[in-house]
Amino acid sequence: MALPLVDGIFPALIIAGALNSVTGILQTGLLIFGGSATVAVILAEMEGSRREQLTSILLLGAFLIPVAVTEAAIAETIETLLNFEVFHRFAGLVILAVAAKTASSKVGEYLPSPSVIIGLGLVASFNPAGAELVVSPDPSRLINAGAAAGTGVGFAGAVAIFAPRLRGNVDIDLFRFGSSVALGMLALDVLGLMPTQAPVALGVLGVTALFAFDPGSAADPESDVAADASSAGAEFDDAPTVGSPSSRSVDDAVADGGDDVSDAVAAENGAGEAVVADADDATDAAVEDTDDDSPEPGYGYPGEGESRAPWL
Repeated sequence: MALPLVDGIFPALIIAGALNSVTGILQTGLLIFGGSATVAVILAEMEGSRREQLTSILLLGAFLIPVAVTEAAIAETIETLLNFEVFHRFAGLVILAVAAKTASSKVGEYLPSPSVIIGLGLVASFNPAGAELVVSPDPSRLINAGAAAGTGVGFAGAVAIFAPRLRGNVDIDLFRFGSSVALGMLALDVLGLMPTQAPVALGVLGVTALFAFDPGSAADPESDVAADASSAGAEFDDAPTVGSPSSRSVDDAVADGGDDVSDAVAAENGAGEAVVADADDATDAAVEDTDDDSPEPGYGYPGEGESRAPWL
């Protein structure tokens, strides 16, 4: 959650004017400070009781919010050194880079880090002609910056509170992919390429959360074990036993004098081999169909099949 303050994404958004509205504050808090990484860490890696998790998040918030306000105050001075139109484009590009890294770690390996993109933006837009030291920053900008950081902290706290309910019922890969799409919409909004003023990024994030939550996805291990045991018992019950028709055929052959024992056994073995052969053919056909129908990675990212769902 503190990464946007370290790599310069948050100051870039402040300079680009992404926090000038309520929707911008919510989008920045939920997607930049929160997002899929925060959800994954809380649900999959964060240890301790619910109270301990909330305490850790609040302590982190006590650090994040003052730093965010401080960076907002410094950003006004930095803004006087830059050509806004040029830096505005780099601010959108850095969000696109974060979106790509969120969707695929393999693609992220080939992209520059956000700090590098912001550094290039500072060099390209540097304009010292209008440099000015701002000693009285705009209070509304400081409040907006603190509200954005507070939104991210509140989002993390809500995830921690409902973690027992969400854990095992949220498809994190699906939520991560949806979050990357929402970040892409936010980048288009920052670049001024979105043909509407509606908070599209918030809408995408809401739909993603709705589809990623699947209450029936958590399987019950005990029910699985019981199902396996019952199926194994059914297979055992289907096996021929003493007194069954298959065994009686051999017994009848022996009672008739034993001359037809070998013929009866051969018939039984022949029937068994035919069944096994049919089962093998069916298995081979099923494997071939599975191979033919197996989905390829939707975006063609190299090596994604091992660590991502096929649609990623």
